[in-house]
Amino acid sequence: MENGGARRSWPAKARDCVVLVDEDGEPIGSAAKLAAHEAPGRLHLAFSVVLFRSDGLVLLQQRAGTKYHFPLVWANSCCSHPQPGEDLVASAEQRVGEELGLACRLADVGTLTYRAVCRVSGLVEHEFDHVLVGEVEGDPVPDPAEVAALRWAVAAEIVSAPPPDGAPWLVPVLSVAERARGRDTFRPA
Repeated sequence: MENGGARRSWPAKARDCVVLVDEDGEPIGSAAKLAAHEAPGRLHLAFSVVLFRSDGLVLLQQRAGTKYHFPLVWANSCCSHPQPGEDLVASAEQRVGEELGLACRLADVGTLTYRAVCRVSGLVEHEFDHVLVGEVEGDPVPDPAEVAALRWAVAAEIVSAPPPDGAPWLVPVLSVAERARGRDTFRPA
């Protein structure tokens, strides 16, 4: 895999829209990202990336303090939204490069739906979330505008004893990723 540890230059995509979906994850339209997150929150398509090292540790990200919602909480490796008409896996791979300076192949291993209100901003995450996993070598070089801190952890320990400053989606996302480990679906095609 080509990720080294040196910051690669990925042009950041404007991610100002979200794909609105029904309860089955089928697209029904689009909306401005901020508008979709205003209370009561509109169900939209998202992805949550979980990156593992070859030793089985998972990369956790503390979201930057400047994030418009859920600032400074610990979350999975990378999260975002594909743009209308964009391939979900390709969008996630691009976002991993933008946020973490890493190139990797990802596999979609499952979905979950959740709704959470940010105590800081009052904004709402209501997502039909695809969990994608990948394996990386080397050290990430995070974009400080996106990431406050990184740490490697044992996923099962985080699931069994969630951190008090963890994102509401952290445990459900890691649970989906952990169930996929050891199955053929864990490896990108």
